[in-house]
Amino acid sequence: MSSSTRIIRAALLAAAGVALAAAAYLLREKHQEAEAAVQDIQDQLDALDPATRAAVIARLTADEVKKVRAHQA
Repeated sequence: MSSSTRIIRAALLAAAGVALAAAAYLLREKHQEAEAAVQDIQDQLDALDPATRAAVIARLTADEVKKVRAHQA
């Protein structure tokens, strides 16, 4: 194998490593954003009185069931 082929392989491997590191960083950032959104929703639900909270959860559940059934049809 010539030295130029080795250099090209090394450069491609380094570029792949950089791309993988960037993807991991973006994934971690999106995961943290999702966790913050979930915590915000949970905090808002916790602030409701029990009857209102139960009604909100029932409504959200019913809406999601409709979405799932619509996608299965």
